[in-house]
Amino acid sequence: MVAGSRPDVAAVERRLIAALLVGGAVAVSLGVYGRLHDPTHHALFTLFFTATLNLKAWFATVVVALALVQILTALRMYGKINVPRVAPPWLGDVHRLSGTLAFMFSLPVAYHCLWSLGFESHADQTRRFVHSILGCFFYGAFAAKMVVVRARNLPGWVLPTVGGVVFSALVGIWLTSSLWFFRTVGFPKI
Repeated sequence: MVAGSRPDVAAVERRLIAALLVGGAVAVSLGVYGRLHDPTHHALFTLFFTATLNLKAWFATVVVALALVQILTALRMYGKINVPRVAPPWLGDVHRLSGTLAFMFSLPVAYHCLWSLGFESHADQTRRFVHSILGCFFYGAFAAKMVVVRARNLPGWVLPTVGGVVFSALVGIWLTSSLWFFRTVGFPKI
C-alpha cells in the first residue's frame, strides 16, 4: 500500500466479515458440542485442588488477572496510559506472554465445562445457562480477535473493540462462575 493511500474498503470489509464468521463458527460449534455431548460428570484431573469446581474457579481467576495485564499493557503500548513514562522494550513480550498464559489457563476450565458438565439449557438454571452462553461466546470472540490481530490495514478501532468484547465476555464468565463459587462455596476454598 502506498503511504497516504486509503485501504481498499471492500478488502477491509472482507477481513472483518472473515473474523466474525470464524468467531461465530467457533462459538456455535462449542455450543452445539456442549449441547449434544452427554456430560460425564467426572473430573479428568484436579491437580492439587480438592475438587474440579475449585480448580475451575481459581484457574478462571488467574485468567482474569492475566487478561487485566493484557489490557494494561495494551493501553500502555498504544499510548492510552503513560505509566511508566517510558515504555520498556519488553512490554510487547509481556503482553503476548500474558495472553498466551491466559488462553492456556482457560483451556482446562473450558474442557471441564464442556466435557464434564455440558451446556446448561434448563430454564431453572439461569446462572449456568448464561455462563454456558458466555463461555461459547468468549471462545468465538477470542477466535475473531486472533483473526483481527493478524489482519492488515484494519481501522484502528477494530482491535480494541474486539479485545474489549473478549474481556467483557471473560468478566461475565468469571462473575457467573468463580465469583459465585467464592461467595457460595467459600473463599479461598482450594
